[in-house]
Amino acid sequence: MDILKRIAEYRNREKELQWEGTFAEYLDIIKKNPRVAQTAHSRVYNMIAKAGIETDSQGNKKYLFFSKELFGLERAIERLVEEYFHSAARRLDVRKRILLLMGPVSGGKSTIVTLLKKGLEEYSRTDEGALYGIKGCPMHEEPLNLIPRELRPEFEQEFGVRIEGNLCPSCRFRLQEEYGGRIEDVIVERVLLSEDERVGIGTFSPSDPKSQDIADLTGSIDFSTITEYGSESDPRAYRFDGELNKANRGLMEFQEMLKCDEKFLWNLLSLTQEGNFKAGRFALISADEVIVAHTNETEYKAFIANKKNEALQSRIIVMPVPYNLSVTQEENIYKKLIQQSDLAHIHIAPHSLRAAAIFSVLTRLKESKKQGVDLLKKMRLYDGESVEGMADIDIEELRNEHLDEGMDGIDPRYVINRISSALIKTEANFVGALDILRSLKEGLDQHPSITPEQREKFLNFISIARKEYDEIAKKEVQKAFVYSYEESAKTLMDNYLDNVEAYCNWQKIRDPITGEELEPDEKLMRSIEEQIGISENAKKAFREEILIRISAYARKGKRFDYNTHPRLREAIQKKLFADLKDVVKITTTTKTPDENQLKKINEVINRLVEDYGYTPASANELLRYVGSLLNR
Repeated sequence: MDILKRIAEYRNREKELQWEGTFAEYLDIIKKNPRVAQTAHSRVYNMIAKAGIETDSQGNKKYLFFSKELFGLERAIERLVEEYFHSAARRLDVRKRILLLMGPVSGGKSTIVTLLKKGLEEYSRTDEGALYGIKGCPMHEEPLNLIPRELRPEFEQEFGVRIEGNLCPSCRFRLQEEYGGRIEDVIVERVLLSEDERVGIGTFSPSDPKSQDIADLTGSIDFSTITEYGSESDPRAYRFDGELNKANRGLMEFQEMLKCDEKFLWNLLSLTQEGNFKAGRFALISADEVIVAHTNETEYKAFIANKKNEALQSRIIVMPVPYNLSVTQEENIYKKLIQQSDLAHIHIAPHSLRAAAIFSVLTRLKESKKQGVDLLKKMRLYDGESVEGMADIDIEELRNEHLDEGMDGIDPRYVINRISSALIKTEANFVGALDILRSLKEGLDQHPSITPEQREKFLNFISIARKEYDEIAKKEVQKAFVYSYEESAKTLMDNYLDNVEAYCNWQKIRDPITGEELEPDEKLMRSIEEQIGISENAKKAFREEILIRISAYARKGKRFDYNTHPRLREAIQKKLFADLKDVVKITTTTKTPDENQLKKINEVINRLVEDYGYTPASANELLRYVGSLLNR
């Protein structure tokens, strides 16, 4: 079987990665590749950078490490990487801080941490991310910690590698007892990080403060060995198996950190500032690890309000992780979550998820003080659309109006729950935008944390999302119908261009039937231009721009055709659709269409299926719906 073959290949790859040698041999590896001794923060940053960084025209960075799983969080991630990981990788003081991701539920905090943990596992299996530890050490100790403090300045000068940690009690004991103090003979092995094996990746989750033990963090005494070794301060009588021990050299996730009992947080004070923590009856134990915690805004506000937490507060770097505010990216979130479910086979009609995304994003936006910028325009600007009359609006200035924008509103989990409900309920083999919006509306009555005022506001947003979908649906059918009237569109286009050319050159136009010379048909030109909002004052500039474009194409030996000018194409389509409205109304609402009407309907349905991603059933539903809209 192919899968068994792949399992065997995987097992062989893991074996090939294993390496074992003496400390003296490890020094040869360091000479060739000093990066194997980098800090945990540096390893995380290099892992992110290796996946690729793209910079847009505004200088904003996109980190490909996160981009496949997270959508619409580019600004938050750029800040996280540049202000924390990049600075910490350079050994700046921020590496002595706990990274606290703070944001609303289902905003992507846990996903960020999961990506970092999984990424570290894979990165430690590459040449760039390779790391080594003392064999048999419960904390996978950096072998360079074997070098005595007095000799470290000399070593750093020769190798260009800084050593910061101390040997853990277990390795200190073994160095004397097993190796007789001969550092060069200590066995070193390659360390492959693994959350499942508890190697270099740990997770701590708070539970009942009365029953949870600090040993979960720092390890515990092995009472079964006390009689054998005679002392609680003998390293052999201690289990170095707390999350802080096991996460050494990698990352520890501190889930819902601020829900934790204070005694657990005290251990983090010296770990963050000095890079060590206290366990049992031992000296301070060194640890090189990234601590990433996450919490919600309410917990964080309660935490900073308590004066007793000031010492820990100064050792925390807070990174806000708000909800996504881009409709297109919100749509991508839903697509990803649906693909991961067992309902991925049910057809979701095009633009249905967009309608849900419009609703979600509107609930997260805050009103702007800028004149003429309502929530709908703001939503479009955030999604990268050009909005008429808003060309001079500074998007960054708009974003900075409310620094807490995106920290509340409807979360993706709620929307996905309602989409799931619509998918389960459907008796047809598809769901459309109206099914999803209806499900969202029904869910508001069952939502436990929504106030009556919020409910009214959210119902209004559902109505806006419905109106936006209505426009999208009409355009969709318009495009499909116009395609069926392709010849009519081209004829109308040629007619318009003939008149524009005559108008711009102060010429008359010859009637093709009578041969009579006539003035350019102003009524025809304006009926097309008005479709895309060209005013009376702007018509001359628009027509001249088209004529210049025609001349430029002619010089290059190209033909200016129906698809050359997107705005003009849109105007032609809208004009044709306006003329065809009666045909659309008749063909979409007649219960017994005649042969010609039926042919037209089938052409449009085929176009919707072949080019726009509908199924025959969802295309029929769309036509019926648009017909009803046009008949209102």
